[in-house]
Amino acid sequence: MAPTQLAATVLSALNGLLLVALAVVWYRNYRTFGSRLTLGLVAFALALLVENALAVYFFFSAGALYAMGSTVQTAVVGMRALQFLALLFLTYVSME
Repeated sequence: MAPTQLAATVLSALNGLLLVALAVVWYRNYRTFGSRLTLGLVAFALALLVENALAVYFFFSAGALYAMGSTVQTAVVGMRALQFLALLFLTYVSME
């Protein structure tokens, strides 16, 4: 596994952990307040969780998709890193 592919896999796994935490917090808020907005946030977290789980699966099983060149690999790592930062900020404000 190439270093960039490993970095993308680790970032996807970390994103998944943050999404699980967010889904739990937002589901608790939905049960408490019954707001459709919080239910939408739960659906958002679950959709992104599935997307990250599929990414990890493809990084392991069909890594050739991301081995097309260093530009593609760098772009994938960059997108995963941006998603990680966004989820980190969202987790921080949701946990307060």
